[in-house]
Amino acid sequence: MDMGMIFLVVSALLVTVTADVYIVTIEGEPIISYKGGENGYEATAVESDEKIDTSSELVTSYARHLERKHDMILGMLFEEGSYKKLYSYKHLINGFAVHVSPEQAETLRRTPGIKSVNKDWKVRRLTTHTPEFLGLPTDVWPTGGGFERAGEDIVIGFVDSGIYPHHPSFASHHRLPYGPLHHYKGKCEEDPHTKKSFCNRKIVGAQHFAEAAKAAGAFNPNIDYASPMDGDGHGSHTAAIAAGNNGIPLRMHGYEFGRASGMAPRARIAVYKALYRLFGGFVADVVAAIDQAVHDGVDILSLSVGPNSPPTTTKTTFLNPFDAILLGAVKAGVFVAQAAGNGGPFPKTLVSYSPWITTVAAAIDDRRYKNHLTLGNGKMLAGLGLSPSTRPHRLYTLVSANDVLLDSSASKYNPSDCQRPEVFNKKLVEGKILLCGYSFNFVVGTASIKK
Repeated sequence: MDMGMIFLVVSALLVTVTADVYIVTIEGEPIISYKGGENGYEATAVESDEKIDTSSELVTSYARHLERKHDMILGMLFEEGSYKKLYSYKHLINGFAVHVSPEQAETLRRTPGIKSVNKDWKVRRLTTHTPEFLGLPTDVWPTGGGFERAGEDIVIGFVDSGIYPHHPSFASHHRLPYGPLHHYKGKCEEDPHTKKSFCNRKIVGAQHFAEAAKAAGAFNPNIDYASPMDGDGHGSHTAAIAAGNNGIPLRMHGYEFGRASGMAPRARIAVYKALYRLFGGFVADVVAAIDQAVHDGVDILSLSVGPNSPPTTTKTTFLNPFDAILLGAVKAGVFVAQAAGNGGPFPKTLVSYSPWITTVAAAIDDRRYKNHLTLGNGKMLAGLGLSPSTRPHRLYTLVSANDVLLDSSASKYNPSDCQRPEVFNKKLVEGKILLCGYSFNFVVGTASIKK
């Protein structure tokens, strides 16, 4: 191989390493707000109380026109092979996501007709008794025909980590079968391993979005799954809370936790997977998922997703592409609910900034799993927990996780959360009660003390 060829290879590698994903918006209205004016294309916008027929020739023709514009801009500015377009956004915002170098991003910023260029940023993932606590069985469900009809013909779109379709909370009813849905037109991907659809009459749509995650080198197909399958559990959890079937018995390790129900148990579920187990997600993928969900005809968007902090790409927090597309969803007649965040309870911990959507904060209910610990002196410490009783009239020594390490070097693994059993001295732990702390490792489930 001559030096010229080596230089070309090294140069190509450098371009790949320094490239990032950028979300670009351009002048011109998206489908939701286009009122005509471009030669050959009639208006696609409708009155505020109507929904756009996304299958109409007017809409599909204008959508193709917008995508051609996106491709034309990139083709005029850059050589083929020097960039990769990941998505075209057409329904709620007019723009695209592209994998380019910082220099190419600057070229886009200086190009007439470009409204904004934002470097992609990460986002993160933000019960049985709850319906009774909220008064749903006696106050809300009866107004809609009882729990057997609560949420009927409503499609909730979940932009989250996917779904585990085999859970009974998402099973299709045989006793009270679902009827056809005429307003929802989403598609269902197949499980690449079983070749079976993720959908049934309950789950009516299932798609995944990972182009930005792949471009960033964060996507791991072994644990993230290139399908709507939930590799984290978060998406299945949020879907079950909002729209899981009623009366599902919950059993775990021999314990009975009652019967679970979603808040709208007859609602249909449409899955738009854009979040993943270890890294969360990227805005470019989330925006693509939202754009597709509204295009498909969801009635409600459930977003248990948000940034770690306010975006730094715009001076006004709600003018970034993420919040702009939520405004488009509201204009399209979709009810949008977003989680307030994982922190709190202070105003500065809020990560849902859009003034046009419903922000839902965490709360507590009146359910408690009471337990206690009796010390050797007879003193009883009341608390919460699910641990079974120990043998009667037998005392156990309490040991702190930090005090039973194999050697001091193990302290670098944050052993207090007990998520790495190999760092403990088994002789010092056996037959005792190990005191552990709580950390984010419990959320991601990277290990288990049971090992």
